[in-house]
Amino acid sequence: MRKRTRKLVGTVLILLFVLIYGPVAMALAESRILAAPQVIQVLAFVVLGLAWVVPLLPLIRWMERSDPE
Repeated sequence: MRKRTRKLVGTVLILLFVLIYGPVAMALAESRILAAPQVIQVLAFVVLGLAWVVPLLPLIRWMERSDPE
């Protein structure tokens, strides 16, 4: 698969992931985190805000591979 095609597929997958992850993270934050102390809230929001990157790193690496010669 060419790099251009990988980027298209990867972009669509990233958008789908974020469209699913966002509402799940918001629901989790609203249901559990708002009842916690403020320090825990800040830490939880930081973790939820950055946690989407970790599962997408392999996909981003795959998208950026060079084309086979």
